[in-house]
Formats: sequence, C-alpha cells, structure tokens
Amino acid sequence: MNWEKLLSAKRWGNEDRFAGNQKEARSEFQRDYDRIIFSSPFRRLQNKTQVFPLPGSVFVHNRLTHSLEVASVGRSLGTIFYNKVKENDSNIDESCPLLCEIGNIIASACLAHDLGNPAFGHSGESAISHYFTDGDGKQYESQVTPGQWEDLIHFEGNANALRILTHQFAGKGTGGFALTYATLASIAKYPCASLAGHNKKNIYTKKYGFFQSEESGFEKIAIEMDLIKVQDEPLVYKRHPLVYLVEAADDICYNIIDLEDAHRLKILSYEEVQTLLLPLCNDPKLPARLAEMEDDDAKITLMRAKSISTLIWQCSTVFFKEQEAILNGDFNISLMDAIDEPFLSVMKEIERISYKKIYNYSSVVQIEVAGYQVMGGLLEEFIPAYLLNESKYHKKLVELIPKQFLTKETDAYSKIQSVLDFISGMTDIYAVELFRKIKGISFPSMS
Repeated sequence: MNWEKLLSAKRWGNEDRFAGNQKEARSEFQRDYDRIIFSSPFRRLQNKTQVFPLPGSVFVHNRLTHSLEVASVGRSLGTIFYNKVKENDSNIDESCPLLCEIGNIIASACLAHDLGNPAFGHSGESAISHYFTDGDGKQYESQVTPGQWEDLIHFEGNANALRILTHQFAGKGTGGFALTYATLASIAKYPCASLAGHNKKNIYTKKYGFFQSEESGFEKIAIEMDLIKVQDEPLVYKRHPLVYLVEAADDICYNIIDLEDAHRLKILSYEEVQTLLLPLCNDPKLPARLAEMEDDDAKITLMRAKSISTLIWQCSTVFFKEQEAILNGDFNISLMDAIDEPFLSVMKEIERISYKKIYNYSSVVQIEVAGYQVMGGLLEEFIPAYLLNESKYHKKLVELIPKQFLTKETDAYSKIQSVLDFISGMTDIYAVELFRKIKGISFPSMS
C-alpha cells in the first residue's frame, strides 16, 4: 500500500466529479469533519451510552463527548506522524501532497467511529443479537442467507457506522454523507464480512466491518485505495493504515477517561485513580504539583491530561517506526499493545481494574439488563409488523417508523435491516419512552 493511493479524496456517491488528488483537495477532509459534526446521527450521540447508561445528574461522558475527545486525540496522532515523516523527508509534500492532511482524516474518522452504536452501549449490540439467537427472531434464519444471518446474530456497531455513512436512505438523496474514500476506509476497524469475523488470530478479523448489504460498496473503496485483499469468500482485506491511529485514539480516551468518570460517580476512590494514572504521567515533578492542589477532581484532570499526552507520543512513535510493516499489512497488534514499558503494563492494569470495578459495577449492569428488555421489546414488536404487515396493529406500528427507514425491497433481510436502522439509531431515552408507550406502561399525551 502507498500513501498517495491511501489518501484518496474521491467522494462516495460523487465519484464522477473526482479529477484525482489535487492540492486543492486538502480541504476535502475538513469538509468530512464538518459534515459529520452537523449531522443528525452525530447529534444523537449526546444521548447514547458510552459506559454509564442514564447517569442522572452527574455529568459523565456520552458517545458524543467521547467522539469529540477521540477526534482531538486522533488529530494529534496524525499531525505528530506527519511531522516525523517530514523531519526525515523534507520533500514529502511534493511526492505526497495530501500527507499533511492525515490529522484531519483521522479526526473525521474518529468523529464517525461510533455512529453505528445503538442505545445502551455494547449491551445494545448484544441485545439486538440476542433477539435473533435466543428470542423471537430465531424464526427468520430460514428466510436469509448464512452471511445475512451472521450479520443479525452478531450485530456490529462498526458495520452499522459504515452503513449509516454510505446507505441511500429513502428521501435523503444519493451518496449518503458523501465522505471521502480515505475517511470511510479509516473507520473500517475490521475490514471483513461477518462470516470471517470473530477470528482472534488477526487484528482485522476480531469482529467485522460491513454488512452483506454494504460488501460491494466496501470493496469499491478498497479497490480504489489498493488495500491488500486476503481472501474473496468470505471477503477479507488488510486494514487501511490510518485505522491503527483511529483505534489508538479510541483506546487512549476510553481507558483514561473511564477512570475519571468512575471517580465522579464514586465507583473508584481518588487514591485508586492516582495509583493507576501517575505512572503514565511521566513527570517526576508532578507529585509536588498535586500536593499543592486541594480539589481531587482537578488533580485527576491534570493526571488525565498528562497521561493522554504520554500515550499519544508513545502510539505515534510506534506507528512511525512500524510504518513499513503497517503499509505491507504485516502489523498484527494494536499500537497500544506495542508501547514501551512501564506504560504497557500500566495500561493492562487499567484494563483489568476497569473490567472488574467499572464495567461490572452493579448499577451499570442493572441498566444494561434493562436495556436488553427495551431493545428486545422494540424488536419483537416492529420486526413482525414490518415483515408481515397483516393486522391493523401491524399497520399502526409501521406508521411509527420514519419513512427514511422504509425500503422498497421485499426480502426479509432488507426489511429486518430497515427496522434495525430505525431502532439502532434511537437514543437511550427515546428507546425507553417508545418501549413504555407501545407496551402500555405509560400512555402518550397529545402535547
């Protein structure tokens, strides 16, 4: 793979207007960022769970604030890499004029990386899958292909993000968001079909990156940028190199900031957070500065900032050093797993503590379980209604689905996807409110 091809400014749905990568195209990746920022799916992230569902009056991170922070870190990672390249090759701007835009490409991809996640975080993904593996949805297996069934029983937010960005929803015009090919490819953390996903041996097949409905579209993107194809059936490609930086930005943010949120919610004590973050700060003068401060939240804010700075430098250095292996498709671990000691061991300990004390905290688990009931309850109403549409009740339910999500296709897979487009796009609160209303738990008012 080579950077000139990988940084394609060709736009999805507007391919006929592409006249090759131009210097004037430098602003195209900034336009990607702006298009995502002003979009409805991005705005809805403000009421989608990051880790702590429906946290109440204590303001912790949601999907929107998380995505903005990941974009900030991602831009820094890309800019540092470009600066390192330019230090070693002063003529790089002539040979690859768009390399200076890497920071903007990564920032755009980071903004969009969680667009496909449903309400209630990862438990929302699991709830959708559970409906098809253990709920009423089992009956539809005979109506879809094996590949389509894998899409449904392993619903994946990464694949759903690509669908949101490229699918032509009814009444929305052509081309989806019309983002550049480079930005779209940088989102594909797992560039393979669902039948090839869940292979833990390769970093690009741990999950999957596109539904059957988007496979031909992803292949078009991959061919444009000369991504390395691994196999045809099921389809697997090597990652676009910038995916590593998008992934690193995400890893940095959630690992560090989840600790900060856990402290605000009194799940972790200040001493527990300090023990984890201080070794990452890489600043021998920091303990003295912390001793002069009285506010524990302010102390954690300072340690968080310094920890993120250390990890940005570590990951960008790994990416620069391993550039050849990454471009050849031979780098099979995340950047975070390749950072220096003692930082690597500290990050492993943060991951262990997070799973033990944060992600399995009782109130988090309780709301996640409730999320299963909400998501499953919505699916068991809307999917039969749209597939059958026989009774007056079914017809009334279908009327509740916005027209943009309806399809002219008649096969079961397309219709099920239409319902999933509707339900996966819901915010936490909207999903709960709609569930309560259609189940008769609360009665809608006319206001």
